[in-house]
Amino acid sequence: MKKLLEYKVGETIDLYLLIKQSTKGVTTQGSPFMTLILQDKSGDLEAKLWDTTDEHMKLYPASTIVKVGADIHEYRGKNQLRIKSIRPIKESENVTISDLVPSAAKSKEVLYEELMSFFFEMENPQIQRITRHLLKKHEAAFLTYPAATRNHHDYVSGLIDHVVSMLKLGKSLAELYPSLNKDLLYAGIILHDIGKVIELSGPIGTQYTLEGNLIGHISIMVNEISKAADELEVTGEEVMLLQHMVLSHHGKEEWGSPKRPMLKEAEILHYIDNIDAKMNMLDRALGKTKPGEFSERIFPLDNRSFYKPTFE
Repeated sequence: MKKLLEYKVGETIDLYLLIKQSTKGVTTQGSPFMTLILQDKSGDLEAKLWDTTDEHMKLYPASTIVKVGADIHEYRGKNQLRIKSIRPIKESENVTISDLVPSAAKSKEVLYEELMSFFFEMENPQIQRITRHLLKKHEAAFLTYPAATRNHHDYVSGLIDHVVSMLKLGKSLAELYPSLNKDLLYAGIILHDIGKVIELSGPIGTQYTLEGNLIGHISIMVNEISKAADELEVTGEEVMLLQHMVLSHHGKEEWGSPKRPMLKEAEILHYIDNIDAKMNMLDRALGKTKPGEFSERIFPLDNRSFYKPTFE
């Protein structure tokens, strides 16, 4: 059976899908509606439910499996679902959330083993102790959480997938530019997004938690580094430098960083994070684009479309 993202504009679907996100809104005319992000293992598409009631909100929250009949249409350069029918699944229908959730191509065990190998290249005991401590503290969630609610690495084990990819890129850059401090760079890569296991609700139906909305993963992680240093009785410049790596990894204040990078390794961390996130978005968009055609518009990339060449 075809997956959701294998359908083209003009085609009709009749699929079991998972509600990844569910939000309510009101039109300019005052009519209530819901925006649903519906997904299967191939990815997700947005759909609108018009003229909704409180009953619809109860029937279709995030993490609900539904049977959907809909047409694929294009809106502002992106494919969307025009819903014709929708209902929660029945008990007799043997469909589970695990059947519909995308996940990293590699298993979390393989990814974790790859990540741990980078500790053998780290030499600073203070940096290594803090990093190992925080990784162990949040290990269970770190292995399964996504890296975001949308746009990049937003799938089961997406967070560790993102980090391992960044570590490999960081290693290549450190070989090209040996003046980079690998301890700071590798630790910054590992720690920069661990706060998301507190900022986000989990790998299924991912939403922002109360702490995520009020504090955010950057501030959460800066506090976690401070607590780890106190618990391990680690003092010295390393603690502050690790906090700066996390504080500055978004690059600019307007992009969410409380500080701009003021370490060479922090500057590189920002670029690596940006490259890996954007490559993930591009691979996803071009993966569902035919050769010789343009992809759907990618909002985080200035709403641009990208061309897929006809040759490999």
